[in-house]
Amino acid sequence: MRIAIISDIHGNCLAFDAVLEDISRRSIDQIVCLGDAIQGGSQPAETLQRLRELACPMVMGNADAWLLTGEETSPHEQVSSQQMAVREWSLAQLSEDDRVFIGQFAPTVEIALEADKKLLCFHGSPRSFDDLILPNTSEEVLQTLLGGFEVALFSGGHTHTQQLRRLGDAWYVNPGSVGLAYNWTLPADTFHADPWADYAIVTSEGGRNNIEFLHVPFDVRSLIELIKASGRPYPETSLTLYQAKA
Repeated sequence: MRIAIISDIHGNCLAFDAVLEDISRRSIDQIVCLGDAIQGGSQPAETLQRLRELACPMVMGNADAWLLTGEETSPHEQVSSQQMAVREWSLAQLSEDDRVFIGQFAPTVEIALEADKKLLCFHGSPRSFDDLILPNTSEEVLQTLLGGFEVALFSGGHTHTQQLRRLGDAWYVNPGSVGLAYNWTLPADTFHADPWADYAIVTSEGGRNNIEFLHVPFDVRSLIELIKASGRPYPETSLTLYQAKA
């Protein structure tokens, strides 16, 4: 059994299409999305249509919930007027049925693996989509966020950072971001997006689980042109992330 885990598309359908093309060549049995699918990018409607076509299990991310409600729940986030403007524009691209579709995303998704093992999927942690798990998150905090669940694999997104952590006999996998991959250690004055999309594949064979991390390049110049033509407010915010790599 092979499961493709995608996360944090953030309305970048060009990158999403590159990942879907890569997935189509790899004999995947199941796709699961860990949330933050629509908000932020220049192609919210196109991204949502791809997800409808996939009909894969969908986790609710913090940005998905904020898109619907406008209520920020994370102590780590400060919402700017620019972000509010982008949210209003994103909502204007979506129908009422689209909003209902997003509202049906689940807090967690559990997938059965072989040999009676389980994969538990979420956005930040199983307890909250706002929780942060980074490579430097302490073991004590990791245990607090993930302890108490009888599963072989955990998978969460949110931090746009591919990583693998051990938790007793279980493992935590972050597939990275499809729509906005970046190096989380970069200082603000040199921060930029990577010219590829990240995702992961879990292969379950009997009692064995294999985890593969992938980077899928996409056409950055085409993305820049899409951003410019989209009508999205404050396009320069996104353009500056990619122009150094064009």
